[in-house]
Amino acid sequence: MSLEPKYDERHMEREAADAPCPLPPAAGRRRSRLRTRPRHPEGLVSAAAAARSTATHRMLHGPVLGTLLRLATPNVVGLFAATVMIGFDGYIVGRLGPQALAGVAVVLPLAMLMLQMSAGAFGGSTTAVVARALGADDAALAGRLARHALLVGLAASLPFTVLATGPWLYALMGARDDALEQASRYATVLFAGAAAVWTASVLGGVARGAGDMLAASLTQIGTTVMHLMLCPLLVFGLGPLAPLGVAGAAASTVACNAVSALALLAWLSRGSGPLRLLRGPWQWQRAAFRRVLALALPSAANPLLSNTSIALTTAYAGSYGTAVVAAYGIAARLEYILVPIAFGMGSALTAMVATNLGARQAARAKHATWAGAVLVLGVTGAIGVVAALWPQAWMVMFTSDSVVHSAGVSYLRIVGGCYGFFGLGLALFFASQGAGRLRWPLAASSLRLGVVALGGWLAVHATGGPPQALYAVVALSLCTLGLTLAAAIHAADWDGGERS
Repeated sequence: MSLEPKYDERHMEREAADAPCPLPPAAGRRRSRLRTRPRHPEGLVSAAAAARSTATHRMLHGPVLGTLLRLATPNVVGLFAATVMIGFDGYIVGRLGPQALAGVAVVLPLAMLMLQMSAGAFGGSTTAVVARALGADDAALAGRLARHALLVGLAASLPFTVLATGPWLYALMGARDDALEQASRYATVLFAGAAAVWTASVLGGVARGAGDMLAASLTQIGTTVMHLMLCPLLVFGLGPLAPLGVAGAAASTVACNAVSALALLAWLSRGSGPLRLLRGPWQWQRAAFRRVLALALPSAANPLLSNTSIALTTAYAGSYGTAVVAAYGIAARLEYILVPIAFGMGSALTAMVATNLGARQAARAKHATWAGAVLVLGVTGAIGVVAALWPQAWMVMFTSDSVVHSAGVSYLRIVGGCYGFFGLGLALFFASQGAGRLRWPLAASSLRLGVVALGGWLAVHATGGPPQALYAVVALSLCTLGLTLAAAIHAADWDGGERS
């Protein structure tokens, strides 16, 4: 008798009911009936266990710290390339003058929101559901979830294409005159190609969920190398190629992500791969969509809250003039560089926590969480301390304008020392994503937003304080994020419900 019917849509309903991610009431009502069948037939368990990939086996049984470092190293290398790409964009745009810098600085929160939602939220959720399925010895389910996640990512790119290209949005964020024109030109091209960015990010999440960190890393390195060559040509022009200005930087980003997405899709569809993405059936299954969305939607709320905090800070900075907005855009770019560093370890945490919880190893999942969080705290904290002690080294790379330079130096001196808490919060978010428990990460991000909203209003409008008062509010918000989430994870019981 064939065992295949036990791994149809109803099997995914049963797996989703067991997972900590919330499900619609209809799925919950089926729970008792579905559990009357055996979870894994004995013969299928042994066959699936034999088919486990080396990476999955290592996540379940290898030394925790060594496994985390082995998984994270390709990510960190690849995301270092992404860091170079972020800094390079600032350098190139800086050659176009303060108005171009200010325009791109206004778009930057939305651009990073898209990147964080596609890579961190939807890509990370894809990593979690694929890794959990593989940890539970179900490669067929992992492939179905990966295919549905790709469709969800394409749909999620549409709001950015439709809503984020108009100048009205950037006018609300403080851009005026030439800076507003530059912001509109950059945003129109970047968000028109949002689907390319989302596809590359979700496919990277699929690769990490399967434990193939190297493929995701090489894709990011390739994207950066292509961008370093193409971006200056499009921005400044060469020979018959007309200069596109800030729009050229956006066009390069879109084109390079599109090429990388195609390469990664081909790699994940190879016959020897664990998922064979394009080779499996593409039937739409509501249970698979629910499984992906149950984690992706709350995950997407976290970068939305975080970037709302940044956008609000940008708007408050606009009260002090274009020079302060440009300075904040340059200085805050360092914070965006911390995100890929945290993501390098965080995506390894997502995969390792999800895989171990799929195999019912909650204690090992919690052990991995703290090991990774402490590493991220140390690295991002060290970068922050260096930025606070020698802020000129960062600012001089992007501008020679003395007013912009001075304002940025002041920001880094005040905020840099708190970057470690920012990194801690990011690492714990990724671990919580792997666990499928996002209530406290969302609460911590909401508290951060509240500190920025209320504290910024008091500093800028109620008291009419200098820019340094606003910078102190930003520093407090980063500490609130990291410490709140650390306390919550410490109190959480991943074997059952939370204790607080």
